[in-house]
Amino acid sequence: MPVRIRLQRHGKKGKPFYWIVAADVRAKRDGKFLEKLGTYNPNTNPATIDLKIDNSVKWLQNGAQPSDTAKKILSYKGVLLKHHLLGGVAKGALTEEQAEEKFTAWLEEKGKSIAVKTDGLDKAKADARSKALEAEKEVNDKRIASNVVEEEVVEETAEAATEEVAETVVEAATEEAAPVAEEAKEEAAPSTEEE
Repeated sequence: MPVRIRLQRHGKKGKPFYWIVAADVRAKRDGKFLEKLGTYNPNTNPATIDLKIDNSVKWLQNGAQPSDTAKKILSYKGVLLKHHLLGGVAKGALTEEQAEEKFTAWLEEKGKSIAVKTDGLDKAKADARSKALEAEKEVNDKRIASNVVEEEVVEETAEAATEEVAETVVEAATEEAAPVAEEAKEEAAPSTEEE
């Protein structure tokens, strides 16, 4: 029975989540599998990969062939390197201790490079956040400045309007009061003449 190490899709539409499985070649993509070797989540940055390295190496030693994507994932996690080093141990080129030292040194270097990438991503997020805050502050300052100018214009127009209204009221009052005052003078004048 030929065995293939491949991805089995899970998750929802637009948010894939994969299991890394050892399955029979004839099985459906999301069907029956022999062993679950790990998970792969491409939705995070960097992608989250959880893999059982020893079980994956065992399947490779037994003749399982990885798919293209699974091969890249296995290489990224060091499974292919460990398989290669164990092949050297079987041929007598290396001792198990030397192979384990090489593998741990490679894992340390890989961990450092991943940490650098993660720090770079965190720094980029922080820079983007600070730039967004600065842009928002500029917009708010402009908005406040325009509101102050609008308030001054409103106050000036309100003062002008109140002055115009006051003048209009005074004019209207004087116009209304003028005939009344003339009538009062006319009424008062004959009474003084009669005496």
